[in-house]
Amino acid sequence: MLLKKLHMSLFRHRIPLSALQLLSRILKEISQGRPVSIIPIATEMTTQAAAELLGCSRPHVVKLLEEGKIEYTKVGKHRRVKYEDVVSYRNKIKSGQKKLIEEVMKADEESGLYDS
Repeated sequence: MLLKKLHMSLFRHRIPLSALQLLSRILKEISQGRPVSIIPIATEMTTQAAAELLGCSRPHVVKLLEEGKIEYTKVGKHRRVKYEDVVSYRNKIKSGQKKLIEEVMKADEESGLYDS
């Protein structure tokens, strides 16, 4: 009976295509044995959690915060960063790394060190 009610409620509501696409991505990741986390964009995290997300040490994250590379707030003595700011910094760094790799490959091609 519960299944029937759930089934009927799905047909009474319109589900946005973007939500179905997200659900499809989630199911694909889970089917491949990868963990999935759904985190609200405005979520605040500790410097330790930010370090784990960036794949670096907590002291390095603190250095990035103090250099102004990632925004943060203080709650008492503790620093908090927004998830979206950490992800934005990570994407910016990865983009810069990709650009540098492309430049090195291009220079290697031009000098004959890299066969394309």
